Amino acid sequence: MAGDAPWLFLSPHLDDAVLSCGALIEAQAQKRQIIVATLFTEASPAPHTRAARSFMRQCTIGDAGELFNARRSEDRTVLESMGVHSIHLGEVDALFRRRRRPPQWGSSAWERLLPELTHRYPTYRFDIALGRISKGDTGLVRHLRRDVAGLMAQTKAELLFCPAGVGRHVDHLITRDVGTGHGENLVMYSDFPYDLVSQPDESHMKGVGYVPWMWDEGLATKTERIKQYATQADALFPGGAIPLKPETYFVPGHISVPARQ
Repeated sequence: MAGDAPWLFLSPHLDDAVLSCGALIEAQAQKRQIIVATLFTEASPAPHTRAARSFMRQCTIGDAGELFNARRSEDRTVLESMGVHSIHLGEVDALFRRRRRPPQWGSSAWERLLPELTHRYPTYRFDIALGRISKGDTGLVRHLRRDVAGLMAQTKAELLFCPAGVGRHVDHLITRDVGTGHGENLVMYSDFPYDLVSQPDESHMKGVGYVPWMWDEGLATKTERIKQYATQADALFPGGAIPLKPETYFVPGHISVPARQ
């Protein structure tokens, strides 16, 4: 971990890696190749659920395709300015993922009237935020595991970073699940800003041989990077103030952590 081998970061959405790991990423990008692979980078066409429409209003862009085009663009811009290589894996965000609809389901008129019927996660509060991964996502998880295994082989990454799943968002839990197949090379990061109100299960981490490690350098620069995600920053931090919270990682006991500058 103290050398110069590549690191691969898995980001559920088009801002999570920088939100949770931006300070460490920018520091390490000066000495090694850093790759950020974002899993859920697409939306589906309308009609959208109430939760999805609310999200788009918060982002002040009412068209899902336009919104995600903007999000992909700002993610590439931010990461490129940090000296980081970005990869977008092209899966659909949980807010927009549809069920595989049986033919006997209702007409398109019913779908327009109540799109929740055709979406895998109809609500945010009672579906996405409760951390219950839909059985319909089983194939998606298998596909992502193959993709990430391929990226690990292609990049020859020394370490794979994935979220610890703080906050229980289903896309974060899927990303964690995808990463856990690489145990010897796996580092978990605490999900910011979810960890402002919820805490990682440190007792569980210690039980499986992971120890907490903090990174607190470059946090002021990180806040400026977060603000560059213009479609997201105001919705995430309505008052404009982004807390300078040290980044928390959970590292296998056999891995030596890098020294600070």
